[in-house]
Amino acid sequence: MTMKLGVVMDPIEDITFVKDTTLGLLLAASARDYSLYYMQQSDLYLDDGQPKALVQALSVHDNPEHWFDLGEKETIDLDQLDAVLMRKDPPFDNEYIYSTYILEAAEAKGTLIVNNPQSLRDCNEKVFATQFPQCCPPVVVSRNNDILRQFHQQHGDVIFKPLDGMGGAGIFRCKADDPNIGVILETLTLFGQQQIMAQRFIPEIKAGDKRILVIDGEPVPYSLARVPAEGETRGNLAAGGQGVPQPLTDRDRWIVEQVAPTLKAKGLIFVGLDVIGDYLTEINVTSPTCARELDRAYDTNIGGRLMDAIEARRSA
Repeated sequence: MTMKLGVVMDPIEDITFVKDTTLGLLLAASARDYSLYYMQQSDLYLDDGQPKALVQALSVHDNPEHWFDLGEKETIDLDQLDAVLMRKDPPFDNEYIYSTYILEAAEAKGTLIVNNPQSLRDCNEKVFATQFPQCCPPVVVSRNNDILRQFHQQHGDVIFKPLDGMGGAGIFRCKADDPNIGVILETLTLFGQQQIMAQRFIPEIKAGDKRILVIDGEPVPYSLARVPAEGETRGNLAAGGQGVPQPLTDRDRWIVEQVAPTLKAKGLIFVGLDVIGDYLTEINVTSPTCARELDRAYDTNIGGRLMDAIEARRSA
C-alpha cells in the first residue's frame, strides 16, 4: 500500500533549492512512490474535535528551475495520512503551539507525527540540552541581571542568546572587559522580563559548530561543521558560516549515546545536535537542517534513512 505522507512547512516556493532539507526529505519519499500532501500552518484546523487540513497533492522534482507542482486544495481528515512531517521553521510562538495541538489530535487517531507534538512543545532547543549536563559547557538560564552578571564574572568570556531564536539571531559574545554587557542583558531579557541563556564561550568554535543529525536514535556518521566567517563568532550558515562535512569523532558519538535514548522515548525521530569542540550546545527538534550538504558530500541518503525510520515506526 502506498504511504500517505503530509508535510507542514513554510511556503515551498520560497525555499532555497540547493540546501533545503525538507525538499530533500520529500524527494526521498517521492522516490518510494509515497503520496505527498502539502500544507501550511494556516491549513490546519479542528472541526468538532476532528483534526483536519486543507491540503494540496504535491509532486517534487530534483530540478532547481522547477522543484514542485501542487494540486487543487481539498479538505481531508488528518488521520487519513500515515505520517506528517512537521517542518515549520521557528519562531516557536503561540501559533506553532496551536498547530501542535491539532497534530497531537491526529496522532491520537493513529497518524505518526515527526516529531512528536508534545515533545516539540516540551523540548526547547536551547534548554533541552541542559538535561545532559555531562555533555554541556557551563551554562545558566535566567532573566535575573545579577545571576547573569555573576556567571559572566565567573567565566570571563560568555555567549548570551535568546531561547527562541534560530540561525544565530540575537547571539552576543561578551569578553571579560566588554563595556556593553548592561545593554546586551537589557535587550535580551527585555529588562528582566524574558529568560535567556548564558553559556561559557567555547574557543573551538573556530573549527566549526558541528551539526549532527540523529534519526530515531541513530546518528548519521558525518557532521557538517559550520565554520564562522572571518570576524564572526557564529558558525550558522545563515550568519555566513561555511559548511565543512566531516566524519563524527569518538566524542561526537559519545554525546549521541548520552542523548539518543531520551530522543527515542520522546518520539523525536529527526533531530539535529549542535556540538562545538567537545560540548553539546543545542538540540534542534523543530526543523533540523544540513541534510542536503551531507548528502552531496558523502551520499548519506538522509531522506531515505528517515523514510526507513518512519516505515519501521508505522509497522511496529
